[in-house]
Amino acid sequence: MTEIETTTRTELEAAVFRRLVAHLQARTDVQNIDLMTMAGFCRNCLSNWLKDAADAAGVALTKDESREEVYGMPYAEWKRLHQTEATPEQQTAFTTAAADPH
Repeated sequence: MTEIETTTRTELEAAVFRRLVAHLQARTDVQNIDLMTMAGFCRNCLSNWLKDAADAAGVALTKDESREEVYGMPYAEWKRLHQTEATPEQQTAFTTAAADPH
């Protein structure tokens, strides 16, 4: 594999993160419970990881601010506009996936 200079690697990783966040902001039809079931993480996870990184770097960022960065709007507004009640099938799939230790 080609060796990538550290600053360039960081810039590439940041670009990938921004693209992932933009993709998830555009795909409001994809529910967090489905992301958790299929991928083991969701928008809330990303916002928590962003806050953790900010905390580690000494950057002041609240939980609400990190969620707004990931959701593209206040979390309560996103939930009101886009979050649906989990179906019994989604809940079962989530429970099954959460129990799988892979």
